[in-house]
Amino acid sequence: MTFELLLFYVFGAILLGAALAMISVRNPVHAALFLVVCFVSAAALWLMAEAEFLGLVLVLVYVGAVMVLFLFVVMMLDINMAKLREGFSEYLPVGLVVAAAMATVLVLVITRYITMEAPERAGPEYANTEALGAILYTEYVYSFEVAAVILLVAIIAAISLTMRRRPDNKRIDPARQIEVSREGRVRMVSMKSEDKARDSRGAERDDDPNQE
Repeated sequence: MTFELLLFYVFGAILLGAALAMISVRNPVHAALFLVVCFVSAAALWLMAEAEFLGLVLVLVYVGAVMVLFLFVVMMLDINMAKLREGFSEYLPVGLVVAAAMATVLVLVITRYITMEAPERAGPEYANTEALGAILYTEYVYSFEVAAVILLVAIIAAISLTMRRRPDNKRIDPARQIEVSREGRVRMVSMKSEDKARDSRGAERDDDPNQE
């Protein structure tokens, strides 16, 4: 067994263990941290497969930006986990069907990979970023555009969900803030003044005979 194959098995085992822990833990913050471990392990596997650009993008974009956003949202929002688990049994059959479909695709890919011959090692002049861009904008340009449209729809849907009005949500209406005037916020109250005397040391006190 070579050292490279040993690293592959090590990072593969870490990736599988972190993925199982991510879907089994009850704390959402711990699940997000296990997802970070999954991303780092996958990036290491991509580096071993000579896909340096994909590995660096996975670490910089997902681990460095997206996961920070996930942790911020999870830790700042007061998520009722008991309410989220209420419909688990209802969606379990759909989840099993999706899991079976994904497992079938993975088995087909792995079987095809086993029957394929190992590609030759690329030389030092090879740039996988250039090769990825060339194949992405030529052979898979339509798939790339469809993925971009799906992401745009997802962004619009996320914004629409955050802008909806809920009875338990506290929000500020900027239009009402702009319409506020001084008369509506400030009220002048007339109060009677009290006579006060000064003692020999110049300290001000109430004119009360019982006061020492």
